[in-house]
Amino acid sequence: MLEDFVWQSWLGLGLAVLIALIVVVIIIGAVSIGVRAVSGRYPGLRPAIGSVRRRSRLMLAIVGVWIAVSQTLPAPDWQPVVDHGFRILAISTGAWLLAGVIGLLVDHSLTRYPIDVPDNRVARRVRTQVMIIRRLGLAVIVLIAVGSILLTFPSVQAVGASLLASAGVASIVAGLAAQSTLASVFAGMQLAFSDAIRVDDVVVANSEWGRIEELTLTYVVLRTWDERRVVLPSTYFTTTPFENWTRKGSALTGAILFDLDWRVNIGRLRDQLDVVLSETELFDGRVANVQVTDATGGLVSVRVLVSASDAGRLWDLRCLVREQLVDWLQKTGPAALPRNRVMMVEQEPTPRSRATADTSTKSGLFSGTPEAEARGQEFTGAITVPVPTQ
Repeated sequence: MLEDFVWQSWLGLGLAVLIALIVVVIIIGAVSIGVRAVSGRYPGLRPAIGSVRRRSRLMLAIVGVWIAVSQTLPAPDWQPVVDHGFRILAISTGAWLLAGVIGLLVDHSLTRYPIDVPDNRVARRVRTQVMIIRRLGLAVIVLIAVGSILLTFPSVQAVGASLLASAGVASIVAGLAAQSTLASVFAGMQLAFSDAIRVDDVVVANSEWGRIEELTLTYVVLRTWDERRVVLPSTYFTTTPFENWTRKGSALTGAILFDLDWRVNIGRLRDQLDVVLSETELFDGRVANVQVTDATGGLVSVRVLVSASDAGRLWDLRCLVREQLVDWLQKTGPAALPRNRVMMVEQEPTPRSRATADTSTKSGLFSGTPEAEARGQEFTGAITVPVPTQ
């Protein structure tokens, strides 16, 4: 009876698709059993390949159904259109699967280089380079997939043949049009492989302090201390000077500045600094020093140097030391607090006032000369009152 069954029919098409799906399920089940057996020795294998498993199952299903439909389609006129559609689906799913495989390999390689350790310079360098390679690989996969899909259309193939004849002119025009974009791409690759900056590096760029959060082929994302994101082109870091605080290591030294009175006791201040640093885990034990850097204008400039294992801990340590020393100075050393002194002196007469005083003693209306004294007597002497006669 099976010999008389016609597969090139709608019933045969449905039966062939069902058989193809059953075969795909059997293959997926066999692969899953193998993965579970291997997961006993590698516990993290099964969760890691989760996305790749789903994409591979979809790829197997598309290929199986395509084979079944191409062999049993009862309408020969639809065959080219159906094959074209399945071909596009297969190319797209294959590119998606390949991108998942690349992501799986990248994630597996990054697990060997954790960045949550004190000295993570090598890990950050490897992570930055691998991320750039991943993005570059995904871009190549997408371009190849789109080009392959376009080449499945006969009209595009004819246009492609004509474009190849003028490839030289087209490349020149495209290069001129995409000059800035290509410069950014090459700058991004230069940053990744020259080890100038890495993901999680602490930098000061464009007057902003922060960490490198993301590094792509065309731009760099800087996460500042106040949770802002500053997006800078890759060409900025290849053409403009910037500070990289974690280029060779994450340990840093910071300064706390004080303007104090001349009566400050530097020895006691050093002892108090040792007490403060001994009570905190932020201090890494490398640098702890108190120095008088200047003594002008009635004040002494005191610089306190401390060190920490990274920039974030250093900032917290500087704030802690500043707060503790200010509190200690207020309670135990008020004489060291800054103050302004004023010198009070007796006012001396000016040359002009002395000249005026000398002149007034030598001559005047009622003093200084005999005539003036006579005039004064007329006003201050006794007054004679005439007696009337009888």
